[in-house]
Parts: sequence; structure tokens; C-alpha cells
Amino acid sequence: MIQPLAYIHPEAKIARNVVVEPFAMIHKDVEIDEGTWVGSHAVINEGARIGKNCRIFPGAVISAIPQDLKYNDEYTLTLIGDNTTIREYATISRGTEQHWKTEIGSNCLIMAYAHIAHDCVIGDSCIIGNNVQMAGHVHVDNWAIVSAISAVHQFVKIGTHAFISGGSLVRKDVPPFTKAAREPISYAGINSVGLRRRGYSSEKITEIQNVYRYIYMKGLNNADALNLIELELPASDERDEIVHFIRSSERGIMKSPLQVNGSGEEQ
Repeated sequence: MIQPLAYIHPEAKIARNVVVEPFAMIHKDVEIDEGTWVGSHAVINEGARIGKNCRIFPGAVISAIPQDLKYNDEYTLTLIGDNTTIREYATISRGTEQHWKTEIGSNCLIMAYAHIAHDCVIGDSCIIGNNVQMAGHVHVDNWAIVSAISAVHQFVKIGTHAFISGGSLVRKDVPPFTKAAREPISYAGINSVGLRRRGYSSEKITEIQNVYRYIYMKGLNNADALNLIELELPASDERDEIVHFIRSSERGIMKSPLQVNGSGEEQ
């Protein structure tokens, strides 16, 4: 299953049923689990740990040293879960001593020419669109989508089931279940289409919308909005996740459309 024109370092650990196409390069201290396919001219560098049934397309570069001047050749890793697809010429840097690893979850799609920098953590079932440029230490929770040609500032957090529109400059944290758009990036409503596709009921989506009305539509500061949410809205996993995300945000969350264009209308 390994083509003779591929380069495999003798210390790499390649499981059965792995296919490595001609001219791919797999360096030492790499582990690839069963069923994964590595396309021609893909380069997998030291410290990569790749799960089962992944697909790594031609030209992708995984676990290259970080583009960080503070990196001092410390031993770090790149972890990629099962069933994840990495398309052409995507680049994923390994970690630094700040986190020691870069992590991509299972069932993700990393599209062509995307860059995921050192120490990022991408959850399960995420989609990172074509040409997305993601700086270091970004956290993306499960089921989030970052659309094409978006740039994500270092240390930004993107919540579960969030949707970032194409061409966005993501400088602030994006709370769970929301859509983010405009410049500067701001709240554009609930990701209701994505939530329905993933089995959320109309009642649950309305419940989430009610939470965000306190945060974005009533002209309250975040602290007052969160206090009122806990006081006036029934507890649920989704409500509590939103509250926890906003309270723990270090960069601050994206703006309200009221602050951006004077309109409180959800889109």
C-alpha cells in the first residue's frame, strides 16, 4: 500500500492499510493509524500523530515547525483525529512550549490552502474553509464552521455550532450557536440552519435566540445581560454554555449589531 517512490523514514510508524502515494514524504517520529490515505507530495513532519481513515491530499504540510520566533526547537506534537480530511496545500504547524501540541479533532474538513498555526485546538466535526488563515492559540469548538478567506486573530475562541461568514476578520470571540458577519465582525443571528441540520428542535432554537436577545438586542452590558439571563430564563445546557463562554472570554465577544450599524434586527 506504500508506493516505492514515496519516502518513509524507517522510524515512522505506519499502520496496516495505510496508502502512501508516490512522492509523499513521511519523516521520523510520525504515527499514522489504519486506513489513512496520504496523497502525492504531501509532507508529514516529525511529531505528527494521525488517526484512522484520514485523507491527506497532495501538497498538504502537517506538523511543520511553528512560524513563531519564540520556538526553540522544543519537542512538540500535532494531533489529528479519526476521519479527518485535509485538502490540497493546507498547512498545520505543530505546537510550542505554550501548549505543547496543535490539535485537530475527528470528522473535520480542512479545505485547500488553509493554515492552522501552532497551539490551535480544533474540535470535532469542524469545517475550516478554503484559504482560512488561523493564527496561534485559536480554539474552535465542535461543529463550528469558519468560511473561506477568513482570518482569525491569535487566542480567539469560536464556540460550538458557530458559523463565521466568508471573508471575515475574526478579532473577538464568537459565542456558541451564533452567526458572525460584517466588518467589524458582529452578531448576525443564530445559526438556525446548522442547528436544524444537527437535530435541534424549533423550541430549542427559540430558547437559544431568547438568550441572545438579552446579550445583543437589549442594549445591556454583558455582565448585566448574563445576570438577567440566569435570573429570568430557565436553566438548560445551552443557556449555561453560552453564559460560561461569555464570562470566560479573555478577548471579549463580538459586537452587537446595535453597536455596528444602529439596527437591532437579527439577520
